[in-house]
Amino acid sequence: AVQEVFIRLYNKGYIYKGSRIINWCPVCQTSISDAEVVHEDQDGFFWHINYPIVGEEGRFVEIATTRPETLLGDTAVAVNPEDERYKDLVGKMLKLPLTDREIPVIADEYVDKEFGTGCVKITPAHDPNDFEVGRRHNLEEINILNDDATINSLGGKYAGMDRYEARKAMVEDLKEQGLLVKVVPHSHSVGTHDRCGTTVEPMIKPQWFVKMDEMAKAAIKTLDDGNLQFVPARFDKTYLHWLENIRDWCISRQLWWGHRIPAYYCDECGEMVVGREMPEKCPKCGCTHMHQDEDTLDTWFSSALWPFSTLGWPDKTPELEYFYPTDVLVTGYDIIFFWVIRMIFSGYEQMGEKPFKTVLFHGLVRDSQGRKMSKSLGNGIDPLEIISQYGADALRLTLITGNAPGNDMRFYYERVENSRNFANKVWNASRFIMMNMEQALEKTGKDITTPAAADLQPVDKWILSKLNTLVKDVTDNMDHFELGIAVQKVYDFIWDEFCDWYIEMVKPRLYSTDDAVSQNAALWTLKTVLIDALKLLHPYMPFITEEIFCTIQNEEESIMISKWPEYSEDRAFPAEEKAIETIKEAVRGIRNIRTEMNVAPSRKASVYVVSENDEIRKIFEEGKLFFASLAYANEIMIQADKTGIADDAVSVVIPGATLYIPFAELVDIAQEIERLKKEQKRLEGELARSKGMLSNERFLSKAPEAKIAEEKEKLAKYEQMMEQVTKRLEQLA
Repeated sequence: AVQEVFIRLYNKGYIYKGSRIINWCPVCQTSISDAEVVHEDQDGFFWHINYPIVGEEGRFVEIATTRPETLLGDTAVAVNPEDERYKDLVGKMLKLPLTDREIPVIADEYVDKEFGTGCVKITPAHDPNDFEVGRRHNLEEINILNDDATINSLGGKYAGMDRYEARKAMVEDLKEQGLLVKVVPHSHSVGTHDRCGTTVEPMIKPQWFVKMDEMAKAAIKTLDDGNLQFVPARFDKTYLHWLENIRDWCISRQLWWGHRIPAYYCDECGEMVVGREMPEKCPKCGCTHMHQDEDTLDTWFSSALWPFSTLGWPDKTPELEYFYPTDVLVTGYDIIFFWVIRMIFSGYEQMGEKPFKTVLFHGLVRDSQGRKMSKSLGNGIDPLEIISQYGADALRLTLITGNAPGNDMRFYYERVENSRNFANKVWNASRFIMMNMEQALEKTGKDITTPAAADLQPVDKWILSKLNTLVKDVTDNMDHFELGIAVQKVYDFIWDEFCDWYIEMVKPRLYSTDDAVSQNAALWTLKTVLIDALKLLHPYMPFITEEIFCTIQNEEESIMISKWPEYSEDRAFPAEEKAIETIKEAVRGIRNIRTEMNVAPSRKASVYVVSENDEIRKIFEEGKLFFASLAYANEIMIQADKTGIADDAVSVVIPGATLYIPFAELVDIAQEIERLKKEQKRLEGELARSKGMLSNERFLSKAPEAKIAEEKEKLAKYEQMMEQVTKRLEQLA
C-alpha cells in the first residue's frame, strides 16, 4: 500500500525530489517534518553587524541576527521596497564581512520595516523564509554546514568548527574589525527536534517532497462543508491554520528503519527510475548495475494510509467496502498535524472520500503536579503496574471520569483506588443478587419470571423509572461525546440509587416475607436493573461487566454484542418516583437527627408520620416495610394529626408531613446528662485556658499574629460548644 501510494503520487507529479529547505537534526542526522519541530522560547541575543557598502568608504548597512554564523551563507541583504531610508541602496553591492564575497541589496515585501533595523540578511540555504526570497530573486544558495552542524569547507578559516564554536570566533573577529555594532539580549522561539531536543538547523538538502497545495484543498473543504466534525470544535482553527499555511511535506528520512523509497539509480549515468521493483537495466544507457535509494519514508507517510491500508487497499476487499469511511477517530490532540490531517488528505486522494466522520480529541495524562510525563523527570507511570495493582477496569474508569474532550488530566493514585472500590461495589452487589436468586430457586424450584405490572411495588417502579431516565441521558451524552458526564451518571446511579437505596429497600422483602409474588418482583427488578446498568457501564469497564453479565444470565452470549438499553415510555413512573423521593427525604432527615444526637444504629425507636395529606399517608403506608428498616424504627405509626405524641418528641419536617420520634426512645436521659456534664466541665477548662492566654499582655505582645488568631478561633468555638451543651442540659432537665 505504501509503495502503491508513493508511485501513484510520483506519476501524478505530487511527489518530487529536489533541493529545498528542510529541518535537519545534527544529532539524529536526518531530515524531520515541520510537525516534528517543537518551538521553545530561549534566551539569546541580537548581534547588530555593519556590512560595508562597496565604493562608499565609511558607509554601512546595519543588520541584526540571532545566528551570526549563518553570515557565511548570505547571498543578499533585503529591504522593504516602500522603506524611504534605503531606496537609494537597492541594487548596490555590500562587502560581506569575514569573507571575500560581495552581495547585492534587494527590495522585497517580506521585510518588515518596523522590525529591527529594517535590513535583513538573506541566507537562502539556512532559513525557510530566506529560501523563498532567494527563489524570487534567483539568489545563489550556499550551504555552509556539514550534517553534524560543523562549518563545511566553504567556511574558510572557520571550517571544521562546531556551529556555536564558530559563532564565538566570528563575533570576536567582527568586534576586532570594528563591524560589531552592539549585542542586545533577545528571547526568541527556537525549533528543536521533538525526539532528542537538539536545536534544528534549517538546511538546503536534496530530499523527497510531497506537493501539498492541491491535497490540502480537499482537507480544508471537507471541514468547511461540514462533512468532518472535530470534538471539541475549537480544534477547527488549529486544523485550518496549519493547512492554509502548509509547505511541501519532506517525506524522506536518513534512518535505518522504515519503508524504503522505491526509487532506483543507474550506477553508470545516474538515471533515476521510480517503480515497484528494481529495473533489470537502465532505460537510458542500458547499464545493468542499479541501486535503490537509501532513504526511508517518514513514518507518518505510511501511518497516513491507516484508514484504508488496514482494510486491504489497494485491493477492493469486502472489509474496505464495508468499513470505509470509518465513523469516529479517537486520538490525542498532540498528533493532529502528524497523523489526523495526513489521514484526511490521503483518504481523499486515494479513496475520493473522507476517512472518518468525527475526530474525538482527548488530552494528555499528566502527573499529579500537572507536568507532562517524561523519562527525564522520572514521573512516568507504567499502566501494566497500575492494572496489576488495581485492575484494568479501575484504570479505564479513572482516565475518563471527570474528563472533558481535549482537556489534559492529572493522575492521582487515590482516584484509581476510588475506581477500584467502585468495581468492588458492583461485584458485591451482583453477588448479593445472584445469591438471593439461587436461594429463591432452591426454595420454590422456579426461575425468576417477568412480573405482572400490578405485582411491581412502588419502589420497583421507582428504580425502573430512574434507570429509564438514565438510559436516555447517558445515550444522549455519548451521542455528543460527553463521555465523562455519561459515566459519572452511571457511577452515581449504581452506587447511590441502586446499591445504597434500592437494594436496602428490598432486603425486608427478600428476608422477612413469605410473599413469593413480591419476592419474584423484587428479584426480577434487581436482575433487570443490574443487567441494563452493566450495559451502560460496559464501554468504560468492559471486563467486570462481561464477567457478571455472562454469569447472571444466559439469554445473550456476551455483553459486547448485547442490545443497548433503550428509553421506553412504559417504564416512566413519575408518581412512584415522587413517592420514593418523599420517603428518601424522610429517611435522610431521621438519620441526620440521630447522628446529631449520637444515637447508635442498633437503638430502635418508634416513628410517627403525621400528615393531613391522604396521598402522603398512602406513600408511607405502602413503603412501611422498608421505611422501618431504613429509619431504624421498631414501629411506624401513620396518622393525620399529632394525637398521642409526647411533647418532647424530636421532629423532622419534610414537604407535606412531619415525622416525630419520642425523645426517651432515642436517648437514655440519665446517661446523656452525665455525658453532657463531663463535656461541660471539659469546656470550662478550655475556656479558662483560652481566655487566660488572650488576656495575657505578654502573650499578645510576643506571639505571632497567626497564633493569636488561632487562639481567638478556638475561644469562639469553645463558647459555641458550651452554649449548645448548656441548652441541651436545660432541655433534658
